[in-house]
Amino acid sequence: MTKPHIIDMSGKVALITGSSRGLGRAMALGFASAGADIVVTSRKLDACQAVVREIEALGRRAMAVDCHVGRWDECDRLADAAYTRFGKVDVLINNAGKSPTYDRPVDIDQRLYDSVFDVNLKGPFRLCSLIGQRMVDDGSGVIINISSTASIRPRKSVITYAAAKAGVNAMTEAFANAYGPTVRVNCIMPGPFLTDISKAWDMDAFAQRAKDAIAMKRGGQPEEIVAAALYLASDHASFTTGATLRIDGGAQ
Repeated sequence: MTKPHIIDMSGKVALITGSSRGLGRAMALGFASAGADIVVTSRKLDACQAVVREIEALGRRAMAVDCHVGRWDECDRLADAAYTRFGKVDVLINNAGKSPTYDRPVDIDQRLYDSVFDVNLKGPFRLCSLIGQRMVDDGSGVIINISSTASIRPRKSVITYAAAKAGVNAMTEAFANAYGPTVRVNCIMPGPFLTDISKAWDMDAFAQRAKDAIAMKRGGQPEEIVAAALYLASDHASFTTGATLRIDGGAQ
């Protein structure tokens, strides 16, 4: 259940990629409950439309746009659709991500390598560039990039994903410098969250790891990222830009 928030986002428009499920959906519903109108986008239009119905039930406006953020022209189409419908984007959250499995590093072929970097790094770069510049021209805006603790604790099972997310960390600081003081650009670095992706995990092994190496002794719930995103999107974070906020339950 979405909890009410003390931060008021009334009159704001938030575009959240990868918002048909997981952390993205939680943030979409959280921002809507705080008063924002939402652009819901992922590759699956029907899944986006389902979230739109949830948002509209909260009394907010929303639109669904199918978009593969790893494709440059689709990012352009997404931005155009958002501005055509709402006339502005106040908050951009680059949340869409991809981390396919592989047996050995040598099994990562060029197609897999490119697809991971396209979704995790190229898409956020294009949307930061395109929508960020429009925000500058409009006089205000906030960008939040969603990274991963894999970017600072890379494991052999996520080499390309970790490298792409490390790029997101660096890109966040660079865009903060490029767009300041008009637009603030920050990063949230989640650790292990129990989303749809975690359904493929060995949960017995994860429970043992959580017991041994996570201070909170568990994985995060999607709703536990919402308040951090709302803070960074709000005027309460008016002197916060180029920052990376780690939310991982104290993982080691």
